[in-house]
Formats: sequence, structure tokens, C-alpha cells
Amino acid sequence: MVRPATLADLDACNQVCWHVHGHDRSGELRDAITQGSATVVEHEGRLSGYATLIGASGHAAGEATEAVQALIGAAPAFERGSFLVPLRNGELFRWCLTAGFRVAAPQTLMSRGFYQEPAGAFLPSILY
Repeated sequence: MVRPATLADLDACNQVCWHVHGHDRSGELRDAITQGSATVVEHEGRLSGYATLIGASGHAAGEATEAVQALIGAAPAFERGSFLVPLRNGELFRWCLTAGFRVAAPQTLMSRGFYQEPAGAFLPSILY
């Protein structure tokens, strides 16, 4: 089930981000919750993923690909009509193609400083 995120979800969202990336994005997430753009996905009674916004300036993290698929599928719109999908997650990329999404512009994900190979599914942001 996907629903709007509340400030009460902040700790659980941060736990998902720590699991996936090894750090949290608490400030950015808090801002998205306050602005009303953040969503969470619950599976079997617990939070398994979240999104600040589905679009290039938002990010999403999920313990599994299915969580990110649910967040994309429930999005009422996509900021500027698109979002970023890491090709290393072939399952998510193929699902997006099957759902009717198309590749607009291949891009390279680059990181400066600390980087931990993700341990779950995610959608990156151009802002972080």
C-alpha cells in the first residue's frame, strides 16, 4: 500500500535509506514530507520504501525492487515527465519498459566522496 508520508514515518524512512545507502537523507525527506510530495510504501504492516518525489529532483529507496515499483506505479505524475532509473537494477529497468516507459537520455551516475554500493532498490536524484 502506498500512502502520503508523515513526519511520524521519518525514522522508518531513514532506516530504509541506511539499509540501502549506508546514510540517511533526513533533511531532504523532512522537507518533502512538509511539502506534501513524499510517499511511503508499506508491506505486511511495515514501511519498506519511500520517495521524496518521483522525478529527477526527488529520490526513492526501497528494501526491494517491488517497493520502488509500487511507488512509481502510485505516483499521480512525474516531475517534468520523467525520473532516473539505474540500469544496474535490470529488474526495475525491464519493469519500467514493460509498463510503457521509454529511455529518453542515458546518463551516468557519478559520486564524489563516500559511496556505498546500494543494498536495495533506489531512484537517484540529480540534487544529491
